[in-house]
Amino acid sequence: MTAPASAAPADRHRIVADGFAAEIAATTDWDAAAPVDGWAARDVVRHLVEWFPAFLEAGGVELPAVASVDDDPSTAWSARSEAIQDILESSDAARDFTHPRLGTMPLELAVDQFYSADVFMHTWDLAQAGGRRPAMDPEFAAALLAGMHPIEEMLRGSGQYGPAFPTPDESDPVVSLAAFIGRDPSFVA
Repeated sequence: MTAPASAAPADRHRIVADGFAAEIAATTDWDAAAPVDGWAARDVVRHLVEWFPAFLEAGGVELPAVASVDDDPSTAWSARSEAIQDILESSDAARDFTHPRLGTMPLELAVDQFYSADVFMHTWDLAQAGGRRPAMDPEFAAALLAGMHPIEEMLRGSGQYGPAFPTPDESDPVVSLAAFIGRDPSFVA
């Protein structure tokens, strides 16, 4: 299997979506606290299922509705990730996508940068809610972290990331990424 860091956008989404699905399958307590302040495990799935349709709709791309995360997080996730995978594997993937706040870029790049990366980062959250350390690609985590450092002020100003937690210099890149986006590396559900 190709590592996410070196994969094409469609392959990267498949890899990270499958990793997230594995964490869903391992989750037994949907009300367990997650490392995002005020969130439970179910809220991690809810976030990934619910935020992206509005993002795509702003650029004229519609996703089908999915089952309620409250009723069945696994089914909701499966339907959402399959719909996004279908977009990435379609002939539309390379078309221009214009978002009112981000400008124009290929649709597959918008999905890759804004959604697949988010799925990867939230895999940590769902695993931690279940008391697990997820098996995540350190090379992809390092690449994401390297891309986020130069825009840290903007990221923190958006309100979507909490203050960074310190980590030792020799930290695993996955742990360092989680700490950078505001997750306490020592969080225990």
